[in-house]
Amino acid sequence: MPGRPAVKSTARRRSDTLGEGAPVGASGGKLVLVVDDYEDSRAMCAEYLEFMGYRVSVAADGHEALERARELPDLILMDLSLPRMDGWAAIRELKRDPATSAIPIVVLTGHALRSLEARAMEAGCAAFVTKPCLPQDLLQHVRRVLDAPPAPEAPPRRTRRRRSTSA
Repeated sequence: MPGRPAVKSTARRRSDTLGEGAPVGASGGKLVLVVDDYEDSRAMCAEYLEFMGYRVSVAADGHEALERARELPDLILMDLSLPRMDGWAAIRELKRDPATSAIPIVVLTGHALRSLEARAMEAGCAAFVTKPCLPQDLLQHVRRVLDAPPAPEAPPRRTRRRRSTSA
């Protein structure tokens, strides 16, 4: 419309101002990678996290997530149902690569099954959040994971030999 200035989205303006040396909130400007194939979900999550002082990178599928993980985010929010490469495969690759294996992953999915939550924890994920969720609930999970002390390295697994009871 003539005479009305164009307005950028809040998410874009926030990310433009969160560059080097810019003041940020309590998050300390930590980088969160948001992986979701639904553009609206990605944008909403990214905008809220940026508003809360986080820097945000986004990916629409598992392959993009692996590429963006090279930025070494402080945390990855990972949807499980993704095109091209699903979240499970991306998680396996991220945990297998020494460069990205220590990045905490929070599963953010619409699949609310206990078996999937257990599987995610066994795969090395730090938390499991079901969608839809309130933004402040997601933020609570993000903060809890980012504020947690790093997990100690697991000692090598030893296999136990069964003793024979017949003698």
